Amino acid sequence: MPFVAWFTVVVAGLIITAAAIGLLRVLLHLKVVDSTLEQLTGGVQAVAEKTSTVPTVLPSVNANLAPVRDFADSI
Repeated sequence: MPFVAWFTVVVAGLIITAAAIGLLRVLLHLKVVDSTLEQLTGGVQAVAEKTSTVPTVLPSVNANLAPVRDFADSI
């Protein structure tokens, strides 16, 4: 095989190796971003539960206040 063919194979191998390393780095960065987004989603769900609207919480508040209402009615 002539020198030019070997040189082409080596250069192509270097280019493919550089591309593979670049893609591996992108993959690792995406895994870190995925982990961060999973943690963020959990925090957002916690905030959403703590700041839920009144109609969602109202039945439990009414149930907790039922003894107070009954006592006030008996007076």
